Amino acid sequence: MLSYDVTVSTADIVAATTFNNVFIKLVGEDGESERKWLINFKVHCSESIGKLVLIELDKQGLLIFPEDSWFPSKVEVKSPEGDVYVFPIYRWIDDNQVHRFREGTGLGIFLDLRQKNTRQKGPIADGPLSLPAEVRFSFTKTTEFFFTATAGLTELQLKGLDDCEENWPDIDSIDRVFCCKKTDISEYVQDHWKEDSFFGYQFLNAVNPTMIRRCSALPGNLPVTDEMVFSGGQFRLEEEMQKGNIFLCDYKSLDGIKANTINGKQQYLMAPLVLLHKTPDDKLMPIAIQLKQIPAGDNPIFFPSDSEYDWLTAKIFVRSAEFSEHQLNAHLLRTHLLAEVFAVSLLRNVPMVHPLYKLLIPHTRYTLQINYLARRRLIAETGVFTEFSATGGEGMITFLKKSLSSVTYSSLCLPDNISERGLESVPNFYYRDDGLRLWSIINRFVQGVLSFYYKNDLEVKQDSELQKWIQDIYEHGFLSQKDTGIPQSFSTVAEVVRFVTMVVFTCSAQHSAVNGGQYDYGGWMPNNPITLQLPPPTTKGTTSEATMLKTLPDVNATVQGMATMWLLSKRSTDFVSLGQYPEEHFSEEIPFTFIKDFQAELRQLSAEIEARNVDLEIPYTYMDPGDIENSVAI
Repeated sequence: MLSYDVTVSTADIVAATTFNNVFIKLVGEDGESERKWLINFKVHCSESIGKLVLIELDKQGLLIFPEDSWFPSKVEVKSPEGDVYVFPIYRWIDDNQVHRFREGTGLGIFLDLRQKNTRQKGPIADGPLSLPAEVRFSFTKTTEFFFTATAGLTELQLKGLDDCEENWPDIDSIDRVFCCKKTDISEYVQDHWKEDSFFGYQFLNAVNPTMIRRCSALPGNLPVTDEMVFSGGQFRLEEEMQKGNIFLCDYKSLDGIKANTINGKQQYLMAPLVLLHKTPDDKLMPIAIQLKQIPAGDNPIFFPSDSEYDWLTAKIFVRSAEFSEHQLNAHLLRTHLLAEVFAVSLLRNVPMVHPLYKLLIPHTRYTLQINYLARRRLIAETGVFTEFSATGGEGMITFLKKSLSSVTYSSLCLPDNISERGLESVPNFYYRDDGLRLWSIINRFVQGVLSFYYKNDLEVKQDSELQKWIQDIYEHGFLSQKDTGIPQSFSTVAEVVRFVTMVVFTCSAQHSAVNGGQYDYGGWMPNNPITLQLPPPTTKGTTSEATMLKTLPDVNATVQGMATMWLLSKRSTDFVSLGQYPEEHFSEEIPFTFIKDFQAELRQLSAEIEARNVDLEIPYTYMDPGDIENSVAI
């Protein structure tokens, strides 16, 4: 009689243990054991069953201990020959059914190992309890996180203002509300939001560094001349464009979007064009703003030389357009919804022992549930953004459809994106500098891990599970649109490495870049209005502080937006930073070496960012690895 020693590890999380009886069956290449009750953690077989390829686990309730939930982390089996096999579990088992788990080294990942595929194939949309238990919020996350504006209103001491449908009477009233909760950067924003240099700075290093691009030729619908933008004659537009000193932000995707009605009042949303100039002292200064796409007599182009409130009002309309562009395109679509596409395809098509699953599962943590809550509490019919933002309701869907058409593979790959926008040399662009370093570090890590498993391109082509993963993403995430550049299949190891690098970067660093500073830059409402209540001026010289206050959102829209951005910027206590892996999905030693190297490079980058920030007037921390969550979890 041969004896197999079994060690079962239960995860160190709340309520992970079980009082039920646990049963196991070992399946090898040459046979299988009988189903055994794990009373003494030994399984006996009359003869060797060969290399182990999978185990079957089930648990049965007792009369005094009915069925409960159990979260085993892994099972280790030592064979009579002295070989140790590791079976990663890392999921909740809350029924009495048989569950099958493959051996952790991915032995024979290209072979049919008789593992029944129990992954959910349909959409996951019936609520958090319909999600696989292992991808739901932890007990800690659930108890800490109440995804409602009410929670934020209470925390910010704004409860009672959420029903006020009146205009702000003066700036001081906004200040008194804002004083309830400030950050160092939000306080800086309050002090500098009117300044042109800060207005320009935000296109590079605030919450949406994805809009700005170098301008080598003026668009036909922005008829400005040298005399208009350089009245002193010290510069010429054509020469400055040739030098690479002119930049453009074009919000054309917002053109034609129907603005919301809030508190019974029609709201207004523009599709501006913003022209910026890099000055000799390396500041990015706005030099022209046109608030509508089509030039017309009632669509004046605004300049810094205009009256104080004409120019400030134009910038406020740009910042409000920026709110919609950032929240729906840069943030929701390009991080949250894409991360969901990657995660669902992984859960549908890739088994736990597959190297791709091991590599990517940490980057899917909590994503499905956070997205469910976003649909339910933010963009549903009664959601905060639906009720209080300019793009709420019908306009939101239209804008998301238009934005989806602009999502390309190259725009998701930071090195290509920076090159396509002509931003390789623009100074003081910390998002680019830190992001490219992060991309390179992530790429080396992914290259090392995947090259360990895929020795040549043929193995990539023959991996049906890998091919199903990318095919599902192409078909259901990108609607089989070839012009997106998203691969339909993989032919080489290099192709897989690039795509997986993009996935990890999108789910971690890119989300951090567009999420972490929401309250920093949006807490002071005039800098980031969720909506606007008057149309833009059609004639210069008709604005004042009074018209500005009437244009800004009502009190309730302001505080609802503040509360939501505060919640979306908060870090939970079970935050897992980029490069940290509490669950040990890898079984081989070499991937662990790559993880250690990855973590060391991230620590080095973090130290360099911290040292640089000491000398910056506005520290840029959103790409600091220590502040980046491993997944889209907030």
